[in-house]
Amino acid sequence: MSLLPMTERVETVDRPLLVGMIALGATGLTAIYSATRNALANAGYNPHYYLERQAVFVLLGVALMLGISRLDYKRFEMATTFLYVGTILSLMGVFVLGSSQLGATRWYVFGPIQIQPSEFAVLAAILAMSTYCGRRPEGLSSFDVRRMLIMMGIPLLLIFVQPDMGTAIIMTLTGATIMIVAGVPPRFMVLISVIGALVMVAFVYIGAIHRYQILRLVSFLHQNSSDKNLQNLIYDVANAKSAIGAGGLFGAGMFNGLQTNLGYVPEQRTDFIFTAIGEQFGLVGTVGVVLLLGFVAWRMYVVARDAKEPLGRLLCVGIFVFFSFSCFQNIGMTLGIMPVTGIPLPLISYGGSSALVFFLCGGVVLSVSRRRSN
Repeated sequence: MSLLPMTERVETVDRPLLVGMIALGATGLTAIYSATRNALANAGYNPHYYLERQAVFVLLGVALMLGISRLDYKRFEMATTFLYVGTILSLMGVFVLGSSQLGATRWYVFGPIQIQPSEFAVLAAILAMSTYCGRRPEGLSSFDVRRMLIMMGIPLLLIFVQPDMGTAIIMTLTGATIMIVAGVPPRFMVLISVIGALVMVAFVYIGAIHRYQILRLVSFLHQNSSDKNLQNLIYDVANAKSAIGAGGLFGAGMFNGLQTNLGYVPEQRTDFIFTAIGEQFGLVGTVGVVLLLGFVAWRMYVVARDAKEPLGRLLCVGIFVFFSFSCFQNIGMTLGIMPVTGIPLPLISYGGSSALVFFLCGGVVLSVSRRRSN
């Protein structure tokens, strides 16, 4: 891949977005450390364990983001087929060589490192669909729409059976948005939505979607239910909301907070990291994090709006939806207004795969920003 030609560069990348991405990485390190230090120390472990591991991925992610930002994004399509096929193979291979946890088979384990290919699959699908649409500026035919559905459907099905419902939902929304922006006629989108709904009903009927998965998706609608099958999920969300509420205006302070230090909230360093921020830094801290996430999403939208070519616009739109809905889903989950799906909070939650994916996404958007129309 070549660097951007000097004659086609704007003066610089979108610096506000670059600074925002790095600030999110630093905020995530702070949140992870504050949520895990005391628990690790009390158990006799290295209190910096999670901080050190995440810091490696953040530094690597920033380096990759800066490197990708200097590449001509139109060269990405040369590697799209390779990346897409590699993603499909990695999603298939996880059922043979992967590791299972909590009833799901999603990870490759290499010593102390876990890689979750489904998170990279969303970015690969964005690249593949954007490239396909970008090569057809004259418009998409019904044949093109069918090919795009197959293109998205293969990784979507593999992710669905892992099972990873959260990532499957995000990939569906991202793919649908790209199709709409690319100009797929509304009648096709309505037909696709109807067919998708019928397929989901059929999956429930034949048992492809298990009862516990359905309960996870609808539990937030029944938070006062006495159903024993729902109580565990309701209990987790109740503790999450209690932790956030306990923080008050300014929070209990870094490394403090009863629910955080005693581990009342499950998976707090990953899925429920927002609760640690709420309890320790209060309303001020949570609003600050939301504003920072919103600022980064807005800059992604601005780059998409100002992109010169359809390819750049579609890439940025797909990444914008991926990032924005991940934020909305994760925070909504902790507040009890969205299902518990295990979607991480971008660049804030603990997890090397998630950090790398979103820094890679940031690098793609920054690359597009070098060739904006303004």
